[in-house]
Amino acid sequence: MLRLFVVLLLLANGVYYAWAEGLLLQWGFGPLPQREPHRIAQQIRPEDIRVLPPDEARRIESAGGAGRPAECLQMGPFDEAMAEPLRQTLAPWPSASWRLEPVAEPGRWIVYMGKYPDTQSVERKKGQLRQIGVAFEALTNADLEPGLSLGGHPTQQAAEQQLDQLVTRGVRTARVVQERPEQQGLRLTFPAVDETLRPRVEELRAALNGRPLRPCR
Repeated sequence: MLRLFVVLLLLANGVYYAWAEGLLLQWGFGPLPQREPHRIAQQIRPEDIRVLPPDEARRIESAGGAGRPAECLQMGPFDEAMAEPLRQTLAPWPSASWRLEPVAEPGRWIVYMGKYPDTQSVERKKGQLRQIGVAFEALTNADLEPGLSLGGHPTQQAAEQQLDQLVTRGVRTARVVQERPEQQGLRLTFPAVDETLRPRVEELRAALNGRPLRPCR
C-alpha cells in the first residue's frame, strides 16, 4: 500500500512539472504564458490609450464632476447688519433654494493642543497622535491656529472628562479651552446646492465677507 502511494505521488509530481513547464500545451493543458507575444495578444484595443496633456486632463476631470450630488451648505450665525444685504442679493433666487433663520448655538469647549510654532509642528503632532490611536479634528476658531482639537463638547465639564481619559492614553500637553462662546443670530442655509445653483453660490462668496460656507450639520 505504501509503495502504491509513493508511485502515485511521484506520478502526480511528474504531471505537475510537465504542466508547469508547458510540456502539455499542445494538448491544451498548461499555465497561460506571461511572456511576449502572449501578453500583447491579451491587450484590449491598446491603440486607444494615449497620454493626455495636463490642460486636457484637468478639463476632463472638471467635466467629470458635473454629476456631483446636491449638497447642503450653510453659514452663520451672524448679525442682522450682515443679513439685510444678503436678503437683497438673494431676493431674485428661487425661494426654495435658500433660507435665513434665527439660531442659537451653545458654546463649544474643546480638548486643545497648541499653539504650535508652525504647520510642520502640527503635522508631527498628528503623526504622534495616530501612533497612539487618538483622533483629532480641524479647528473652527482661527485664533487657536496652528493647533488641533481632540474633541468638542457643549460644556467645560464634558471636555475635562475627555481630557482625563486622554491622559491615560498618553496625551500629555493637551488642555481644555473654549473654542467659541454661546452665539445667537441668523444662519444662511442652501438646502440643495446642485450643478445649476453651484455657480451662483460661488459668485455669492464675495458677498459673505470671506466667511466660509460649510456642510450642514
